[in-house]
Amino acid sequence: MDNRTAIAAKTAELLDAMRAARPLVHNISNYVSMDVAANALLAIGASPAMVHAREEVAEFIAIAGALVINIGTLSASWVESMILAAEAAGRNNKPWVLDPVGAGATRLRTDTVKTLLPRRPSIIRGNASEIMAVAGGAGAAPKGVDSANTTEEALAFAVSLAKHQRCTVIATGAVDIVTDGDRVVKLANGSPAMAKVTALGCALSAVTGAFAAVCPDPFEASVAAVAVYGLAGEMAADKTTRPGSYRVAFLDMLEVVRPQDITARLKIAD
Repeated sequence: MDNRTAIAAKTAELLDAMRAARPLVHNISNYVSMDVAANALLAIGASPAMVHAREEVAEFIAIAGALVINIGTLSASWVESMILAAEAAGRNNKPWVLDPVGAGATRLRTDTVKTLLPRRPSIIRGNASEIMAVAGGAGAAPKGVDSANTTEEALAFAVSLAKHQRCTVIATGAVDIVTDGDRVVKLANGSPAMAKVTALGCALSAVTGAFAAVCPDPFEASVAAVAVYGLAGEMAADKTTRPGSYRVAFLDMLEVVRPQDITARLKIAD
């Protein structure tokens, strides 16, 4: 069995398992992404909960399958909730995903990421620039690598960060990279139209949480989530590439993507 065949088979297996389990995914997300993230979770077969009040986040973790923390729109009270939720996820042995939106852009974002990293996220999902910034802030930036914003050039940063944090890292772009510091998979599905719709990257983090809820290996969960998400993006582009209609088509494709689509269309880059 070649690498592509094995990845396609595992992705199909996890997609079926996730849809059968319909996991509850607890999201502390930003105002821009709440709608699309919740709808993406529903479309792919999971159950969303957008819960950020500090008075209930720790209690809610106990009934959720996974936690997703997105730092897109920060305030002091939200940061407190994120810390409480991440600590509760650790106590309850629940996987959690960190989406470091805009990491490195401001001191608040940099400090928030530095505060959350010791709470041991299972998965860190960001674009190439964000992963580079997180790696640099965590003291995990590799030596001899020039800063750039493509996932290929971010590969060394992603591998180094994964090793440093003992987690899985997803760096998204034209080619998506998933690594746990030892294993690396490059996935090449998707469409440029995805970049025209706000918060689709944030919604991927939410969907990754759904797969992590049913798979004990964060790396395999991440590969499956990114693969299915990219396939849905590609299938939606077969329908339209206009931003408004593409958003609708993308949600539709998250619902209809099937194991046979994975087998037929999965693209693994070298």
